[in-house]
Amino acid sequence: MGQEIDLLINYPRTKRDVKQRGAEKTEEDRKIARQFGKEFFDGKRRHGYGGFSYNTRFWQPVVPTFQQFYSLTAGQRVLDVGCAKGFMLHDLLALIPGLLIQGVDVSEYAIENSMESVKPQLQVADARDLPYEDNSFDLVISINTIHNLERAELISALQEIQRVTKKNGYITVDAYRNEEEKEAMLAWNLTAKTILSVSEWVELFEEAGYTGDYYWFVP
Repeated sequence: MGQEIDLLINYPRTKRDVKQRGAEKTEEDRKIARQFGKEFFDGKRRHGYGGFSYNTRFWQPVVPTFQQFYSLTAGQRVLDVGCAKGFMLHDLLALIPGLLIQGVDVSEYAIENSMESVKPQLQVADARDLPYEDNSFDLVISINTIHNLERAELISALQEIQRVTKKNGYITVDAYRNEEEKEAMLAWNLTAKTILSVSEWVELFEEAGYTGDYYWFVP
């Protein structure tokens, strides 16, 4: 298997009021968020992002780390599973002209409202059934996406990511290292259906046969 490495180390961190979110959110909020429609991306904050728009401060500091770590160059193929509106792919393409990008997301709303610069390379698709041939990509990325599936579905998604990559993978998921982080994660979580400890995630990766790199999201 790959290595535990924080390639999002330069992603700007925001201060989160985890306790307030945990106290205020309801099962109805979760139900709305898990539809991954307009309300999740551009609706009320309690249902998701509360407005999901492009800003250079988020991914521009991050994509050089991916470029350097995976030695990305023009002509290589990169897939983003859970690409949303394509912000990361846009910044990757701006940094590496000639990079061959593709993105999929389960959200029709996100794809319909994606950035014009990458929209032709994006499509609605399920992580459990990626519409690509075996060994199609040099790198497959999935940031905070596959944990939105139940365990068995998640294993299928990992196997699909493994199938379509011929070389590298990078995944981040909701996780915790101790009881304090677990409490914070459960309070913060809105859409994830699978939240595990870091050791449990590693065991699941191994069970699925995933050989790429990985890291954790902790609020």
